[in-house]
Amino acid sequence: MSCLAIDIGGANLKAADGCGYAATCPFAVWKQPELLAVELGQLLKAAPPSDSLAVTMTAELADCFVTKAEGVRQILDAVEAAASGRGVGVYQVDGQLVSVATARKTPLLAAASNWHALAAFANRYVTAWPALLIDLGSTTADLIPLDPHGPIAAGLHDSERLASGELVYTGVERTPLCALVRLLPWQGHDCPVAAELFATTADAYLMLGELPEEPENQDTTDGRPRTWPHALARLARMVCADADSFTVEDARQAAATVREAQLDLLLTAVEKVVTRLGATPKTVITSGHGEFLLQHLLARLPWHADVLSLTEELGPAVSRCAPAHALAVLARERKVAHTI
Repeated sequence: MSCLAIDIGGANLKAADGCGYAATCPFAVWKQPELLAVELGQLLKAAPPSDSLAVTMTAELADCFVTKAEGVRQILDAVEAAASGRGVGVYQVDGQLVSVATARKTPLLAAASNWHALAAFANRYVTAWPALLIDLGSTTADLIPLDPHGPIAAGLHDSERLASGELVYTGVERTPLCALVRLLPWQGHDCPVAAELFATTADAYLMLGELPEEPENQDTTDGRPRTWPHALARLARMVCADADSFTVEDARQAAATVREAQLDLLLTAVEKVVTRLGATPKTVITSGHGEFLLQHLLARLPWHADVLSLTEELGPAVSRCAPAHALAVLARERKVAHTI
């Protein structure tokens, strides 16, 4: 029996079949939640045929929903509408795959559960414990400690995970720069930045050559393409300048400062998680769209560990959709187990 897994985020929808297929498409749930079923239908139409669906989500936090419980239920409504009669399993933060009816009764267990699916899957690659999974995406980072039995997270829900350091609300594309830095270098001195959504981390990493130009992508702060000249102009506005008064070198220095600030933030979280773990990890698993930044982070760790990259193991397309891939594999294995 074939299963397709869907990871429904607030800004991106991702699908994977656990056998190599993976796809992601941008969709701002908070802008048009009423179109979620339509967008999911298009995602499913483009995917390989499947007998059933497995679902995980983070979009319930979108502010178009009054509460997270309401968000979970509305998202499940959209999934069922798009499923066209296929069975749907919902992954929970306790590791259970349950029916839609059960998930509706306990919606907070279904909320923001994709990290658990990824951690449970990734643990099969660990050769020595304790281990640490670091998944860095476009919006957030997950830092999940692992033992031989699976994830041993201190928190299950987003607020608990933020407090524990296991969830860091920072990513390599969507994070506003004013959330990371208070000063940027400009014309030989440090200049305070505008507390405004002028630029994001995508602009910084584009300037550093660590993210590619995407001329067709206009999901930017000013609606202009994700290209080098426009990224420079967006960075310039962070110090209330423009492309006429902000040089290429200014842009690169600003981008490097942003990278340092984001690395400091991630390193602080790693130290917090490892301190609570009580032992330095023997294995570190990295994954996600931002794995390029994690290579810089690993070089700063004060201890040695074996490192496994899910991008190298699975390929970049699957690694970017790693929670969906993980869920597809877990769902298939559990269905096979039930038939034995």
